[in-house]
Amino acid sequence: MSAPSAVRPTRIRLRPWQSEALERFADTSGPDFLAVATPGAGKTTFALTAAVQDLADNPGRRLVVVAPTQHLKHQWSRAALRLGLHLDPDWSARDGELPGDMHGIVTTYQQVATSSRVLAGLARGAFVVFDEIHHAGDDRAWGESVLEAFGGAARRLSLSGTPFRSDTSAIPFVDYHLDEARADYEYGYGQALADRGVVRPVYFPRINGFMEWVAPDGEVLSATFDDELAREQANQRLRTALSLEGQWLPAVLDQAQERLVELRRHHPEAGGLVIAMDQAHAQDIARVLRERHGVRAVVATSDDPDASDHIASFAASADPWIVAVRMVSEGVDIPRLRIAVFATTTTTELFFRQAVGRVVRWTPGLHGPGSRTQPAWFFLPDDPRLRRYSAELSESRRHSLRRRRDREELDSDRPDEIDAHDLGDDEQMSLFSVIGAVAIDGDDADGRGGAAGSGPGGLGVFDDDPDDPGDRHAPEGVELVLLPPPLPGGGHVVVPADGGSGAGGSG
Repeated sequence: MSAPSAVRPTRIRLRPWQSEALERFADTSGPDFLAVATPGAGKTTFALTAAVQDLADNPGRRLVVVAPTQHLKHQWSRAALRLGLHLDPDWSARDGELPGDMHGIVTTYQQVATSSRVLAGLARGAFVVFDEIHHAGDDRAWGESVLEAFGGAARRLSLSGTPFRSDTSAIPFVDYHLDEARADYEYGYGQALADRGVVRPVYFPRINGFMEWVAPDGEVLSATFDDELAREQANQRLRTALSLEGQWLPAVLDQAQERLVELRRHHPEAGGLVIAMDQAHAQDIARVLRERHGVRAVVATSDDPDASDHIASFAASADPWIVAVRMVSEGVDIPRLRIAVFATTTTTELFFRQAVGRVVRWTPGLHGPGSRTQPAWFFLPDDPRLRRYSAELSESRRHSLRRRRDREELDSDRPDEIDAHDLGDDEQMSLFSVIGAVAIDGDDADGRGGAAGSGPGGLGVFDDDPDDPGDRHAPEGVELVLLPPPLPGGGHVVVPADGGSGAGGSG
């Protein structure tokens, strides 16, 4: 590609937090920077803007992005292209050197674990972005590989959608205080709500139920979500509720479908997500939606080689439902999702917050009832662990809206992270069996002192109270003029005469 005679500026309208974080990043003298920003706030745009500036100041410097999944590699590549950055999402260690017409690559943490030595040469002196850096701690070998591959990078920008801890081994390039990752810049859900037009308010209908099951030792047990149980029995209770052998989950799907139909009257593209326990569970949920409501749900599971294509197709369509296990739980950008059903036994706080992040993304340009607030609903079992997590987010929402309303009028301890997949070995699980599960109504469910409402079908719905949202509109943001970075070899990115895509802050 021949270099143009003049370099045209690209204008990017940043959200206020992105501009502030960018200034702080530029003022940081060390190589490492951790930005924690709530899902949907625009971490991708912030990181790519920082990369564009850095590459413009350092001709010939390469860019490496490390993402959690294969699907997100292509999502990052497309987002980078909107800012004039050419990143190869299909690079592998067999390719060796970077093609001359590319600024860099997008890889995954899993690839880093098998290609750390090759990446170490490619990333020496590079600008590196770690998307959802906590994944480097998923496996000890991954953390060691990340350290080996990127220890020689010039700048390392780590991103996360939620604060995280290091309960086992520290993640490379992250500073800690009392086992908690110390962020250089943090932008929380409450702040994003207060800024208006950044994220949606999320409401959490928590559905109680009566579950009955046979424990692995043969004992017949029954309980509601109000009953205090030991960890193992609480896990069994949750799995019983989510089993399609009972009626709890079908009843909740009915309620979620009714809410989605109502939303689609004014937002026809609105979609719903069900997060399932496993691949078989996902297929069964899709079958229930088809048989009870006559809707075809897209199923995206990791065993399907075309899963990424299914997700991309769903994102671009107006199809009502997608059912996934983990593939859509983190990072995947489908702004039209307004409904979610949490039907998985994975109950760590980090996973829960990332899952909620799938429905918080703001959609500009909506009109009609609810368009000023774009509320989303996240249906979940009234399991005590999930109840605690949702309560924290709900309080952030209420506090943000109260604070804004007041401004307009004038002018527990950290819960333990428990994964309910930990139910013992396969032999013990084979002895576990579901007898039945039913959702129970608000009068039966209201035993905790909180307000119980009546949802569709008479089910108990908690935290479904309407907040007074005040006026919500898109933030003005800050205009920033960037020079397109040079291509390797001395050329420059050719930017259209209209100033480029004018990427917004929604990445």
